[in-house]
Amino acid sequence: MRRGLRYVPVALLLVVILELAVFVGVGRAIGFGSAMLLVFAASLLGLVLLRREGMRAWRGFRAAAQAGQPPGERVTDGLVGLLGALLLAVPGLFSGVVGLVLLVPPVRRLARGGVRRAAERRVSSMTAGDLFGPRVVRVRQGAPQPADTAQTAQTGQPAPEPGRAIEGEIVEHRP
Repeated sequence: MRRGLRYVPVALLLVVILELAVFVGVGRAIGFGSAMLLVFAASLLGLVLLRREGMRAWRGFRAAAQAGQPPGERVTDGLVGLLGALLLAVPGLFSGVVGLVLLVPPVRRLARGGVRRAAERRVSSMTAGDLFGPRVVRVRQGAPQPADTAQTAQTGQPAPEPGRAIEGEIVEHRP
């Protein structure tokens, strides 16, 4: 994690340079006054959406908590919406376009899946289960390996047929 943090200043500098280049390009194409108006309008829209997305995320979290459901999906959806609105609120044309794209439902769904996978990699299986519910996996089993045969002998359950899908939940056991 800390190794990646050393690149943050360089990344921020590159984003600022990109924002300036996009602004100058758009300013030359439509005029600098129109470009400034566009940046102002995008930032204003971002501020309005920031409030709306924040309230929507909070309501989704509360509804999931009251229903006794894992809040992870609604929280990640809210985070993606808040990020999109925040990028719109930040003055800049490039960040505004990225923010708008994140608010489009199919892109938002893809981003939500990415946030979920990143969160599941960083937390334990038990915590991920609490956040997102039990994970269902599909496993295709081929011919049993020697370890599988020993495990089958221990559990007393026959090995499934080769090529047959097995569905189950990932559960982390702690001694």
